[in-house]
Amino acid sequence: MKQENKSIKIDRRLTGAYIIDEPLQQVIQFSLRDYVQYWYYTLSDDDSFLVEIRKTLQNALIKFSTRSKEIDWLPYFATRLVDDFGTHLRIFRKAQQRITEKDEKMKAEDLVDTFFEVEVEMEKEVCRDLVCTSPKDEEGFLRDLCEVLLYLLLPPGDFQNKIMRYFVREIIARGILLPLINQLSDPDYINQYVIWMIRDSVCSYEAFMNIIKLSDNVGELEAVRDKAMEELQYLRSLDTAGDDINNIKNQINSLLFVKKVCDSRILRLQTGKEIDTVKLAVKCGKLCTVPLDNILVHNIALQFFMDYMQQVGGQAHLFFWMTVEGYRVTAQQQLAVLLSPKKDGRHQTTQTKGLLRTAAVGVYDQYLSEKASPRVNIDDTLVAKLAEKLNHEDPTPEIFDEVQRKVYELMLRDERFYPSFKQHVLYVRMLAELDMLKDPSFRGSDDGEGESFNGSPTGSINLSLDDLSNVSSDEFVQLRACISDTVFADYDPYAMAGVCNDHGKTYALYAITVRRRTPNGEEVWKTYRRYSDFHDFHMRITEQFENLASILKLPGKKTFNNMDREFLEKRKKDLNTYLQLLLTPETMKASPGLAHCVYDFLENKAYNKGKGDFARKMDTFVNPLRNSMRNVSNAVKSLPDSLTEGMTKMSDNMGKISERLGQDIKQSFFKESPLMQKTYVDPEHSRVGAQLEDVVDDTIPLRIMLLLMDEVFDLKERNQWLRRNIKNLLQQLIRAMHGDTLNKKIVDHVDWMTSPEQVADAVKRFRDAFWPNGILAEAVPRRDKAIRMRTRIAGKTKLLGIMPDELKHILGAETTRKGILRVFEMFQHTQLNKRMVYVFLEGFLETLFPMYKFRELFNKLHSRSKQMQRYKHRPQSTQAPSLQKR
Repeated sequence: MKQENKSIKIDRRLTGAYIIDEPLQQVIQFSLRDYVQYWYYTLSDDDSFLVEIRKTLQNALIKFSTRSKEIDWLPYFATRLVDDFGTHLRIFRKAQQRITEKDEKMKAEDLVDTFFEVEVEMEKEVCRDLVCTSPKDEEGFLRDLCEVLLYLLLPPGDFQNKIMRYFVREIIARGILLPLINQLSDPDYINQYVIWMIRDSVCSYEAFMNIIKLSDNVGELEAVRDKAMEELQYLRSLDTAGDDINNIKNQINSLLFVKKVCDSRILRLQTGKEIDTVKLAVKCGKLCTVPLDNILVHNIALQFFMDYMQQVGGQAHLFFWMTVEGYRVTAQQQLAVLLSPKKDGRHQTTQTKGLLRTAAVGVYDQYLSEKASPRVNIDDTLVAKLAEKLNHEDPTPEIFDEVQRKVYELMLRDERFYPSFKQHVLYVRMLAELDMLKDPSFRGSDDGEGESFNGSPTGSINLSLDDLSNVSSDEFVQLRACISDTVFADYDPYAMAGVCNDHGKTYALYAITVRRRTPNGEEVWKTYRRYSDFHDFHMRITEQFENLASILKLPGKKTFNNMDREFLEKRKKDLNTYLQLLLTPETMKASPGLAHCVYDFLENKAYNKGKGDFARKMDTFVNPLRNSMRNVSNAVKSLPDSLTEGMTKMSDNMGKISERLGQDIKQSFFKESPLMQKTYVDPEHSRVGAQLEDVVDDTIPLRIMLLLMDEVFDLKERNQWLRRNIKNLLQQLIRAMHGDTLNKKIVDHVDWMTSPEQVADAVKRFRDAFWPNGILAEAVPRRDKAIRMRTRIAGKTKLLGIMPDELKHILGAETTRKGILRVFEMFQHTQLNKRMVYVFLEGFLETLFPMYKFRELFNKLHSRSKQMQRYKHRPQSTQAPSLQKR
């Protein structure tokens, strides 16, 4: 049998770029060798047929290359891809919701069927179920598509040669496209690729345990449990002594904890005894107390308080409080501007007084007057006093302060409002979003050796200082402590070291040697603390003993390179200094009760952060939107440009501002977006791109981020106060990063992605994947199920681990976790992944050949869909139920 082609001169130029042409020619050569030559030479020695096939392929590639150079790819990457991905995610989310509403246990096949049912309702003209679920129909679709492409790319003479066309079609469809699509659609391949992409991130033990506790896949849990048992057997077989034995014991305890959590979770899933964490937390009653002051200035917390106040009919009080905040800040700003001298040296004091009066009267009329609806019900004497001031005095920024304080006191003390809110399910959900609620179902004997809300094996969420051991300050001065060493704890899901089993990531533990003199001699023990433990402890004692704040100075935090050896040594010295100052007799005697706190901190047990955990979270929130008066002020300042037609100057419209402000706050509370375009598009039955008009004037990155965040984190389903604040934040970030420059960077990145170097790199990766070392790759055997399941756990853990805390503080911890896990879960279904690949391919071809009716072609190719036929035969009244409601 003949092995090589005879030497025939062929023009090897394809794209005009040698770095692309060389690997492309190799792909053509390998394809012909492995799909044609191996059988053709058994029939004939004539190379002319092979040469013609090669020329045909090259002609198609030349035409394809020429066409692709004429296309502006920016709209495809910046808009079309985002729209397709967002729509795919929306369909998946709605399919999950539909199965949940049916109160059915989700099965993979049920989800796939429901997914394509939702797809046809949203797309209306196409459904890709046959192509994605039937291998025979998939091959037929690819053949038909290749026929169309060859018709467009080949000279008429070559296309009319049926034998030549069929050979080229089969090579492209079955030899190249089908294997590539199968690989890109494989969930295990995607999971491995995700892990490879974020390989530099450290696996967080906390994220790992969250994944285990949230997993509803028995296969995942069994794979982790079996691996933990395997590691346990290995560790127990080791012959160790000295310090190593302590390390081994810690690892064994951690693995036993993981095993117990997995067993408990598996039992619940198999018996159907799933626990509603929110309801259980309400019954337990041990919840962090978030002060009303903090709720009113934190966007996530405020959102839940808004929902609650709406339910109990107290929204007018909250809206009034917020409107007054906006009025005060805006009035102060306008006074500063309007009282400043003009160019001619004159002031605008008269105009300022008139504007403030109009705005103040607007607030009064909207909330306090007899015609106000709803009306804020407070002491009539206060209202009358305020009305008198408005009639006879010049209004000031502080004119509403007395009434606002009264309204605040009413919300704080009235049993209908804040006190009842703390006992409501919405309050528990708020704590979950603030990451201040740990799963109470993993306490006591139920799961994992008494793990409490804060993850400490022996802790309690509301540990009171009164419960600490009774140690007098005189006795306590006999206590001495110093940091003797720094221990590294580098956790991963299966091999863990350290004392605690819930703090994750790579961090340093400070070994503190404690000595205490007693009548019977001296007691010596070691305890281990993290920097965050010191931080929580410091916050607790400075909150209780205010005089310590000026005496004790805790070493500051460091975000980057905080595991650097030199930095850790310096921090150890600083923490030692802190401890020595804390333990001086003068400090102890100056703060009665401090001894109890210090003794608890230095005891040889897992440190319970208790209230400190809450305080630390509230103190360290990185939330650019936390000040509601600033938000309202920004909303007021933006009114002339965005919400009030014809307004061009703030000074001309102060009267309308107060009215608009109150309406703006009210509207933002409800589900309907104030940014909704004039032409109504039902979001329940439309593509994501249908809402692009909302932000048509915004920059590319803002449009992309808003679309993705809306779908990933399901923001449209929540009240619009949070969503609008998020949009404001994104706008501020983009302005801070020079929006035009960022747009240019996106344009430059698209140009870079389509550059000859990157195209050549992609072709080389394809070549090396299918023909490693020039030899056709054998089919990769499917990996063992346990390995695939552990890969899923590792992928989810990695994704949660890289989520920045800032995102959790803006969106809420629970919302962030659910959004990330929803995206990950979407990629765990081969049929759905195929649907996304084909959608991307269709969009690519529609962009490449805009002059042809590819959309109609795809509709015809998918016309045999069973879901599509069922949809067309449905009664008209059931095709879009939400539209009927409207």
